[in-house]
Amino acid sequence: MSADRDQLKRAAALRAIEEIDDGMVVGLGTGSTAAFVVEGLAARVAAGLRVVGIPTSERTATQARRLGIPIATFAEHQSLDLTIDGADEVQLGTLDLIKGLGGALLREKIVAAASNRLVIVVDQEKLVEQLGEHTPIPVEVAQFGWQATAVALAKLGCAPERRYTVNEQPYVTDGGNFILDCRFGPLTDPATTERQLAMTVGIVESGLFVGRTSVVVVASMTGVEVLVPPARK
Repeated sequence: MSADRDQLKRAAALRAIEEIDDGMVVGLGTGSTAAFVVEGLAARVAAGLRVVGIPTSERTATQARRLGIPIATFAEHQSLDLTIDGADEVQLGTLDLIKGLGGALLREKIVAAASNRLVIVVDQEKLVEQLGEHTPIPVEVAQFGWQATAVALAKLGCAPERRYTVNEQPYVTDGGNFILDCRFGPLTDPATTERQLAMTVGIVESGLFVGRTSVVVVASMTGVEVLVPPARK
């Protein structure tokens, strides 16, 4: 089944890459699906496509360099034409997202916010009726006082759990912060929850991406489908 899902992700990634035109500055996401995007984009670069990539993690930067994709930082480019990234959950209809299980949610949201368009690539299993059905919301928090931040999070109605590595060490993001994975259950109002998280002292960023998606490319056993938010149809 894992091999089948990888094939689906690769198919969707290749469709998403079609959105990239010559000369674009492109945000490169993080995670297993985004890795297929980088792989496919490298093939187009090798064939002559001119792009500059802004990676959302050190992991993606390493892959892009290895495959020959030119990369830069916000020092050179403060705005991006397009970002292609994965997601952990996509709400049907609104196309709001939960992201951050890969640990790069802060950089992913900075890059998404600086982009003219955000293209999300998923397989059909990531589609949900309500965000939070299966996935906790990753919340990046400052190391200092994280215990107090966890208490504040719990008062918002979730069960925060500190993320650890496979070696049972506290997970530390590229920005030097901790992640608390917060189970709220299905969200009735993701926008309000995102605002509440943003206003909580100690929280650096949350994995709720509300109202940011331009296109979702979904791969299923029947093919690749492109979804757009209702207001943009």
